Amino acid sequence: MGNEVRYERMRPRQVVAARQACPVAYLPVGTIEWHGRHLPLGADVVLSHALAVRCAQAGGGVVFPSLAYGESRLEGLMEACAADREQIAAEMQLPPANFTQARFRFTPHEQFENYQRLLLHCLCELQSLGFRLAVFVAGHYPLIDHARAAASLFHQMRWDNKRGLMLTWAFTGHELVEDRFPMGGHHAGFWETSMCLALEPALVDLAELPTDPAVKPVGVMSPEPTRDASAEFGEKAVALMVERAVAQVHDRLANPQAYYAHGLRL
Repeated sequence: MGNEVRYERMRPRQVVAARQACPVAYLPVGTIEWHGRHLPLGADVVLSHALAVRCAQAGGGVVFPSLAYGESRLEGLMEACAADREQIAAEMQLPPANFTQARFRFTPHEQFENYQRLLLHCLCELQSLGFRLAVFVAGHYPLIDHARAAASLFHQMRWDNKRGLMLTWAFTGHELVEDRFPMGGHHAGFWETSMCLALEPALVDLAELPTDPAVKPVGVMSPEPTRDASAEFGEKAVALMVERAVAQVHDRLANPQAYYAHGLRL
């Protein structure tokens, strides 16, 4: 690993120096869910954190600990919503009923609201620590909508009747490079497996995939064969994502007023 950019591992002098050089705080967000037998359950936060670290090392800033809790566990989650959710539950040796409303105190709508409040709280905390730009890196793709919603709401907030203390931005990564890699974003398949092979190869076990290519892996969505995933492909995609994300970050720092218009696309 290059220069230390993980906030929780940095001493005060290191943080101050990093913030003065580039006042950007990356906050990886994800979820804990099934990613096939061959990938870790925390692939979303593992990948978003590793991608954020690459961005901070390449372009400056620091990376805060990943947020892996708080999102709705009843909608947009493989264990609750996938067509083969009962097979996933069986693989985890859990009853499918564990992922129904009966097991949760809050409705999906309430969970969404609570999660967006949590993201807003995080943004306020990052602002209080002196950063001029906060960047959500969403490893779990549905969370990009919640991150953008929180970012939009945050931009409406005022302190001493003034706006503009800190900008916010959110990205997942694959939307930044879809012109070059249109296959991006498929759950636990070729794309995410290649990303993991590039960023955290020790966490991948391709031997867990079916040997028969005609057999679809449980809980995996991929138009390309997952077994064809490679660290080489993942590295090419990661390098371009980092390049384009850092360019966006630097433009926001250099031209903050261009990003405060109402209804501006994030």
